[in-house]
Amino acid sequence: MGKVNTPKRGGAASNSKPYDRNQSTAKSSAAPKNNVFKFNKDFGQHILKNPGVADAIVQKADLKPTDVVLEVGPGTGNLTVKILEKCRKVIAVELDPRMAAEITKRVQGTPLQKKLEVILGDVIKMELPPFDVLISNTPYQISSPLIFKILALPNPPRTSVLMFQREFAMRLTAHPGDALFSRLSVNAQFWARCTHIMKVGRHNFRPPPQVESSVVRIEPKLGKDRPNVSWQEFDGLLRICFGRKNRTFRASWSTKEVMSMIEKNYRIYCAMNNIPVEEGLVEGAEDADDLDDMAVDNDIAGTTAGNDDDEWGGIMEVDDGDDDTPEFFKEQKTTLPYKTPSRRKKTKLGEIIREKVRKVLEDDTELADQRASKCDENDFLRLLFAFNSEGIHFA
Repeated sequence: MGKVNTPKRGGAASNSKPYDRNQSTAKSSAAPKNNVFKFNKDFGQHILKNPGVADAIVQKADLKPTDVVLEVGPGTGNLTVKILEKCRKVIAVELDPRMAAEITKRVQGTPLQKKLEVILGDVIKMELPPFDVLISNTPYQISSPLIFKILALPNPPRTSVLMFQREFAMRLTAHPGDALFSRLSVNAQFWARCTHIMKVGRHNFRPPPQVESSVVRIEPKLGKDRPNVSWQEFDGLLRICFGRKNRTFRASWSTKEVMSMIEKNYRIYCAMNNIPVEEGLVEGAEDADDLDDMAVDNDIAGTTAGNDDDEWGGIMEVDDGDDDTPEFFKEQKTTLPYKTPSRRKKTKLGEIIREKVRKVLEDDTELADQRASKCDENDFLRLLFAFNSEGIHFA
């Protein structure tokens, strides 16, 4: 009687081919995964997957049944469907056509379909439709432009609940003297009330980002509480003040780029108000650029550490030991000029502008030796009022 052909333990059956096991393994590994598509990190696509966090964001927005909500970067719609249940309409602005198609497909055939409008485009470049509340798991690369765009709107939303990178959220709520205090901090807190709501770990996203996140609620000041100040004027002033936030105002406002900009704006102001402008050169005066550089150079020694605009963030220490420099180079160092003299001559209008700036910083506000990182919004308002009184504008 013949022997029964039984398969060995852990082996393949006798009637199977040698590569059947490998082929089945290859097929299982090549089976399509549940992912819809590969996320594009260039667009900052990190999808919020934790439903608890999404519920908390919607709750903090205090939505009303009549609200129109603008959502920036809805992704696959995990947060969108929760917003749709609480409001009248959601306007979702999405840059990626794949995401726009996915979120449209998600609500198709449901009662939520009529409440969703998807706009394909860049929220920073487009003109926004009217809306009441802004909710967004914000792509990190547009965080700052989005904030400035929302605050500059003539009719800003009642509430904005936004997800940001943790450090950016800390900048929004920083105070004078803090290391993260910046132009963004002043603008955001001058035009709105900013509240840090909660921290969100990176494992709540798919794929996980490399940084931690935070949720911030921004409530713009409306009606009588909204400052009666031009947004362009105030932000233009802050751009100059925070160009080097740890330099004194005397140094920040004396650079040739700033003086040239102020002179140009002053000419426009005079032309619009029929004020004659004195033209011509100042004879026998030093070059204007030389004095600009001297003011900046004298202030470098007073620059404090932690300046995020400087390469080193402070003054590098050097050894006080013996100098091994050859005598020949020491003599050349003392005889050669420090810099090439500038060819730009002083103009009469330039001298008028310089005197106006000096008067504002030293006489009117006494802020010449202050630094932007230490000033509050009242100091910047005093600066703006004093400059405007002298006919210097920034819009």
